[in-house]
Amino acid sequence: MQPHNSAGIQRRFIFSIGLTFLIFIAEVLGGLWTGSLALLSDSAHVIMDILALGMSYFALRLSARPPDDRHSFGYHRLEVLAALANGLTLVLIAIGIWWESYLRWQSPEPVKSLEMLVIAIAGLVVNLVVVFVLGGETHQHEEGPAHRDLNLRGALLHVIGDAVSSVGVILAAIIIAATGWNWVDPLVSVLIGGIIAVSAYRLLRSSLHILIEGVPEGLSTQKIGAAMALVSGVQDVHDLHVWNICSGHVSLSAHIVINNGENQASLMANLKNHLDSDFGIEHTTIQFEETACAQLEAGCGSPVTTLQR
Repeated sequence: MQPHNSAGIQRRFIFSIGLTFLIFIAEVLGGLWTGSLALLSDSAHVIMDILALGMSYFALRLSARPPDDRHSFGYHRLEVLAALANGLTLVLIAIGIWWESYLRWQSPEPVKSLEMLVIAIAGLVVNLVVVFVLGGETHQHEEGPAHRDLNLRGALLHVIGDAVSSVGVILAAIIIAATGWNWVDPLVSVLIGGIIAVSAYRLLRSSLHILIEGVPEGLSTQKIGAAMALVSGVQDVHDLHVWNICSGHVSLSAHIVINNGENQASLMANLKNHLDSDFGIEHTTIQFEETACAQLEAGCGSPVTTLQR
């Protein structure tokens, strides 16, 4: 299993971290100056963006290391762990924003809406640049649902959430300037927290699914097994397992009953070609048998699922 070719992505991460840090400084100072909780809430999200981007960057570097005697699959799972940590930080951010919104709702404070608007627009522009930088790399490396880089997706979700937050702050500033309704500021913060919470849920669900070795998103063991059973020379397929090492590497193992006298080298090549071209699965472990192994027999520990041709 080859390590990630990630030099280009690493450069994009460094550039994005630098830009995001500038947003953080501007929004903290601006939030204190204008008295805007929405702006300070956004700055809290931004600092977590920086931590998330940094964590994703180091996970990316470590996952590029080749396999060794103690880690035969390499360090690819670090990508998933970084995505899980990013999801947890998003949850903490959402809870913190909701709590501060509650306190501000109890005691509304005046807000300098014009200054708040200018700072929020500047933050939105920089966020969109970062989304473009990271998003372009995401689309360049996607080969299908099972191959999306979860680590990069987690970092991108942080930045997209911050861009949406900036839009919320801009709307709040416009409403406050037009009406004087200072309570709009904590209300927008509650909505920002909700958007962040939804992103956290999706990221946690995807990373946990990989960690418990679920079938990769967009793939079906029934469809894969049926396709393998249709290959000439295959009698049936059982003990089929498909899982992610990380979001960019899908693995498959299976026991296959073949016809007597079948050319095993040719059949193996044919199966691997179908799995790669039809499902994007490159890392396979296939065991040929003349008869189906018994359920719970050594080497065939899961119930047999026969997929007849």
